Amino acid sequence: MCVAIPMQVSRIDGQRAVVTCQGVSRETSLMLVADARVGDWVLIHAGYAIQKLDDAEARKRVELFTEMLAQT
Repeated sequence: MCVAIPMQVSRIDGQRAVVTCQGVSRETSLMLVADARVGDWVLIHAGYAIQKLDDAEARKRVELFTEMLAQT
């Protein structure tokens, strides 16, 4: 099973970016989502942003992850 985590782009340097979600920051590649901008939500999988998300969809997914983690 593969899981992609929704994170928000907070800084961009070329094809690399820092993304953040719920206080956790990671460096990732924007090679697959070249049109991402600071403030955009992207799905992160294996160190790559693989898709942009609109704000409502990203927040919905973050809520789902939060609920799943609360049940463990």
